[in-house]
Amino acid sequence: MKHAEPSSAQMLGQYSPLDGTVEFYGRVNAFLRPHHVVADFGAGRGAWYFTDGSAYGRSLRMIKGKVAKVIGLDVDNAVLSNPTTDENVLINGVGWPLPDASVDVVVADYVLEHVNDPAAVEREAFRVLRPGGLFCARTPHSMNYVSLGARLVRGAAHGRVLSAVQPSRLSVDVFHKTYRCNTLREIRRIWAPQRWMSYTYLYTAEPCYHFGSRALYRALHALHKLLPSSLVGNIFVFEVKRESSSR
Repeated sequence: MKHAEPSSAQMLGQYSPLDGTVEFYGRVNAFLRPHHVVADFGAGRGAWYFTDGSAYGRSLRMIKGKVAKVIGLDVDNAVLSNPTTDENVLINGVGWPLPDASVDVVVADYVLEHVNDPAAVEREAFRVLRPGGLFCARTPHSMNYVSLGARLVRGAAHGRVLSAVQPSRLSVDVFHKTYRCNTLREIRRIWAPQRWMSYTYLYTAEPCYHFGSRALYRALHALHKLLPSSLVGNIFVFEVKRESSSR
């Protein structure tokens, strides 16, 4: 007899075998060292700190305390009250208010799909990272069914639909999406091999947008196994700044 997939809340540690947060932050943690300085680009208010139901997931995401310093960067004033960082600064314009070669890791978790100028993000990440430093990002593929839906439903309707399919999502955490660099080809074009050593890959996590319905979750879970990874996957960007590099 075939049994239904258990929910993450029913599993030891309260995370599923396809938990993208565990996969992504597990690799980030493997890179971290106690002396590192980490910049959290697009840190916002640190919504995950209040909403992630898995204590293990939160422990992986909480970089503060594992390294010398975590700096939150964002264009939104909400970052100033972020409790998951040691220091928070506002970005005013394109440039990041950080010195050259002052950071060991830049994290951008579900941020790249929102930026208008990904090439500027690459330039600033390259500038502030020390040689051998890591840029890491999690972002949906532009052909992911969720990305396609977001492009079809815009404006105020987008927030209403997102609240329905992801009931725990607050309106304050809904942002405009651009999908300017959300394919592997675009990532490789912008994070060019002359400047970066790439460890980037596609990853298919468990469904997150299911109206809180277990039946729909199981249907989407089965669909994730059948469809090409670009239609259901996220891009996990891991790019290491080369010791010597040029455009």
